[in-house]
Amino acid sequence: MRSDTSTNPRRLPTQDRSKETVEAILQATALVLKREGYDRASTRRVAEVAGVSVGSLYQYFPNKESLVVALYNRHLRELISMFESRFEESVRAPLPEAIRGLVGASLRLHTVDPELHRVLVEQIPRSGRPDPEDALAGRVQELMRAFLEEREAEIRPENLDLAAFMVIEAVEAITHAAVLDRPEYLEVEDFVEEISTLVLSYLSPDGAGDPERTQDPRT
Repeated sequence: MRSDTSTNPRRLPTQDRSKETVEAILQATALVLKREGYDRASTRRVAEVAGVSVGSLYQYFPNKESLVVALYNRHLRELISMFESRFEESVRAPLPEAIRGLVGASLRLHTVDPELHRVLVEQIPRSGRPDPEDALAGRVQELMRAFLEEREAEIRPENLDLAAFMVIEAVEAITHAAVLDRPEYLEVEDFVEEISTLVLSYLSPDGAGDPERTQDPRT
């Protein structure tokens, strides 16, 4: 019985073949977690699904916890990278267009392997690890704060930390409610538009939101 309780990888792959092995192990970890749950997952089961020996798995990961943490880190990097990419695409646009882009980016975060995300959110805290939603929210808050600072002359709120928090939490709450209770709304084109109008109404100096939407909601 192995007693290693570290959650760090034993070693990092350097050659193409070892990188392929680690990738297969992490993909198998995700499949096992989604199909069988954290409690029933084991290094032996992951190795079986990955098509590698348990000994090969232990060359890189000392235990199940280290597998989950490595998968969590990879999933988090994917989410942050996607949001940062969308952020860069939208940040220089006029304010209404930029807000639509950022709302759309937030919405897309919920479409990246939601089943795996749910498992990680449930299991990582129980293992004493950071919650991926907290880590992601921290990065999104940082980017939103920087965005609002650049647009300070165009918006009403003066407390930008509070404003970033308000915008993020409003978008997240509405999106999360739709994911749980009204998933059909996620496919409605006006969903992003309506959330964007709500955000713009909060940010705009006159509370009017997007003037283009006010003049003609169908344009």
